[in-house]
Amino acid sequence: MAGPYDLEEQERIEAMKAWWEDNARWVYALIAVAVVAVAGWRGWEYWNRVQNEEASALSQELVRARGDAKKTADLAQALAEKYPRTFYASEAGLVAARTAFDAGDLEGARARLDWVVKNGRAEHKGVARLRLAAVLLDLKKPKEALEVLDQGTDPAFAALTADLRGDIHFSQGRLDEARAAYKLSIEKSDARSPTRNITELKLGALGGKP
Repeated sequence: MAGPYDLEEQERIEAMKAWWEDNARWVYALIAVAVVAVAGWRGWEYWNRVQNEEASALSQELVRARGDAKKTADLAQALAEKYPRTFYASEAGLVAARTAFDAGDLEGARARLDWVVKNGRAEHKGVARLRLAAVLLDLKKPKEALEVLDQGTDPAFAALTADLRGDIHFSQGRLDEARAAYKLSIEKSDARSPTRNITELKLGALGGKP
């Protein structure tokens, strides 16, 4: 009487057993790697969620501290050190820089903006770069201000960058270059832009025409 399997089936079963004996440890190893990978991904998601929640809490403190230059600077520093990759740390750098600037602390503003330019989120870097160049101009460092502007490539900031470049050239007495920069700013700006009229006034004051 034939068993539950015919001869061909039994041969396949025996072959499978032999393969399993030879390869079981590799299968287990692959399973272990997959488990670790899944656990690692979930751990990464959890870590990011916790990071953002904790950073958000500090960010709320920063909002309440607005106007207090020292407290704002301390909270921005804490966010930069503990949660540097978060949106909140980048945003805090801009807020702290503005608070420092309003308090007359140009070096403090410079330090915060420099951090955002180098370490902040992409969506904040363009704004930070413009503000940093403006602060450097106030610090009588026109060469450094121009170097910062030269690093910017975002077309969304082309008009503002050209306008600020004109201001820097004007501060250096380079009037032809200032006029050229103002003209470029006008060309790159939207006709409805509130800053366009100001740029046109500056260009007119230098004897230029759009």
